[in-house]
Amino acid sequence: MKPRYDISCNLRRHRLLAEMTQQDLADRIGATRQTIHAIEKGRYAPSVGLALQLAAIFGVSVEDLFALDEGDES
Repeated sequence: MKPRYDISCNLRRHRLLAEMTQQDLADRIGATRQTIHAIEKGRYAPSVGLALQLAAIFGVSVEDLFALDEGDES
């Protein structure tokens, strides 16, 4: 079996440090609040373009927001 990979997300931490609500962030990138919520909970992996937009908003690299974690085999 191939290893399973999970994406760890620091988006919520950066958003809170910037004193932004999920809705504030969603409005800035043209997404819904539900999309931001799903990304923060690890239920949705953003596209490369969306990840780059989010990183630019916070002035960090994509790697500061998201990291690939190798999980257990499925």
